[in-house]
Amino acid sequence: MPERLHNPHRGKGILPGVVLPRADSTGVAALLARCPRHAPTPLVTLPDLARRCDVASVHVKDESRRMGLGSFKALGAAHAIARDAATAAAGGEIGRDALAGRTYVAASAGNHGLSVAAGAAVFGARAVIFLARSVPEAFAERLRAKGAEVVRAGATYEERMEAAAATAAAEGWTLLSDSTWEGYTDLPLAVMEGYLQLAAEAAAELPAPPTHILLQAGVGGLAAAVAMHARARWGAAPEIIVVEPAAAPALFESIRAGRLVTAAGPVSAMGRLDCKTPSLVALAALSREADLFVTLSEAEAAEAVAVLSGLGMATTPSGAAGLAALISGLPGIGADARVFAILSEGPEDG
Repeated sequence: MPERLHNPHRGKGILPGVVLPRADSTGVAALLARCPRHAPTPLVTLPDLARRCDVASVHVKDESRRMGLGSFKALGAAHAIARDAATAAAGGEIGRDALAGRTYVAASAGNHGLSVAAGAAVFGARAVIFLARSVPEAFAERLRAKGAEVVRAGATYEERMEAAAATAAAEGWTLLSDSTWEGYTDLPLAVMEGYLQLAAEAAAELPAPPTHILLQAGVGGLAAAVAMHARARWGAAPEIIVVEPAAAPALFESIRAGRLVTAAGPVSAMGRLDCKTPSLVALAALSREADLFVTLSEAEAAEAVAVLSGLGMATTPSGAAGLAALISGLPGIGADARVFAILSEGPEDG
């Protein structure tokens, strides 16, 4: 059963003065409408899972085919780069060479890098992606097929980020991270705001407001964006539950400590969530808006992958993590619960 921590900072937060993500998706939708591959992803109803978990309904936003990249992260960097292109065009037509001469550099466990590569290619920019040495070469080839240059560096997310940031500073390139820290928030905020698109799409389709929202988190950008949109749309009523690997409880331990901390733990099979240091902005938002933080074991995540596969929804331990909290028997979710969750990515070989 997942370990639970009720948020004692709900409504106040722990980082006063830190900028928060926006909640309004209007501008995001306008920019993404200019992307030829952009289209809404499906909201799927899972009655069999609802019966298994003894809740009234389970609705899942399926991001496994988002913009042909297989993950919600397609929205983030694509939006940030499109915003830069719009700025460069100064109100005029955004051409395919709007960002010619610009180089974006990113550290990635996979999906963020694909989004950076695809977004850069649309507007004529260059993309350099730092991957851990452990990432399979097949994934590096996927990045190269999108036009990116791949650099191998480090074994952890933090080591990749340090290498990417140092290279960007030395070369005069644009660091495009999906995390934030003191003095670095602008572009990652644009990345987070891109995720508002999936929240808005889901909210428009849900037949009734959810009572429980399950949000998996690595550095926390997706969870923060969806939480901000949910509060703006439905107020205090939905219980927002943030789910992390027990091996990487960055937000969980920061909430427990009442300050940003770097967690310790082994490597997790939930690779896209295996981040030991939370995003500063995401922590500020979630410490104010989330109700509950939970951590998952590796076995619980693996069980959820198997259960969802049996329901025709192929994913990874990272993609299944939000639903894994429900499947593993999280207390407090009753028979009248209307659950909303996100399948954040498709299978790694998908």
